[in-house]
Amino acid sequence: MDKCIKQMEQDLAFAKYAKETQAAYLKTARSLLAWAERPVEEIGREELRGFVEYLGEKGRSASWLKVKLAAIVFLFVRTLGRPTEVSFIKFPKQHSRLPTVLSLDEVERLLRALRRPLYQAIAMVMYGTGLRINEVLSLEVGDIDGSRGVLRVRHGKGDRARDVKLSEGLYQALRSYWARERPPQPHLFASQRTGRPPAKDTVRAALAEAAEEAGITKPVRPHVLRHSYATHLLDAGMEVRVIQSQLGHNSLQTTMRYTRVSTALVQNMPSPLDLLPSRGVVRR
Repeated sequence: MDKCIKQMEQDLAFAKYAKETQAAYLKTARSLLAWAERPVEEIGREELRGFVEYLGEKGRSASWLKVKLAAIVFLFVRTLGRPTEVSFIKFPKQHSRLPTVLSLDEVERLLRALRRPLYQAIAMVMYGTGLRINEVLSLEVGDIDGSRGVLRVRHGKGDRARDVKLSEGLYQALRSYWARERPPQPHLFASQRTGRPPAKDTVRAALAEAAEEAGITKPVRPHVLRHSYATHLLDAGMEVRVIQSQLGHNSLQTTMRYTRVSTALVQNMPSPLDLLPSRGVVRR
């Protein structure tokens, strides 16, 4: 392994980047080495421009390119200490898409269609608490605090811990799941065969299959349950800052995007036309 790649790996781990992010950054660094066919120390600004153009020509999404560019910046700024080499890099603007949100009826149909108790319980936690799939799969039995009505998230994004609301209904559902499945400790969700939590791709496949069986045409992925959690809380009148805290968002702006899909906010908003003395009816 190139010594710079090894140093980058150590720098990423020290900075506590998520495992998936570390893997993506290291993969990009290796791609740069293969493309340039020389050690990183010998790669200059013009060659970097060429590599960035090469990435741009692949026609991939803005989010994909952003990860690639962030990896290059990390390598040259943090690991090599050569920030001027990458000062030309400008991150692409990402199209702001509306989050996919399920209706209450669709959530119930989805949960009923999940036949295996393991996947049904995982989906209930994702929807009932708004946790990310990584956060759910890393839960342990000791993270349940029934007396306080909270779930302890020890490994949140950025390695930040937080407590989230554990409703009585979800608590009882988890007790029922535990009594039936008895997953290998200390995990809350784990396969009896492997003794470990299921892979994320396995959970995604289970959700997609259940969505098809339930007749849901929207693309159902784990994060859709998180989107639905936040939007349904807004619909119920919950303060956006409370939702921000529960989701573990650093920025309120990130949470505010759910106001764009909250049906309650839209339906309760009057139209200025209806405020006219004639109530919008123009007579001749």
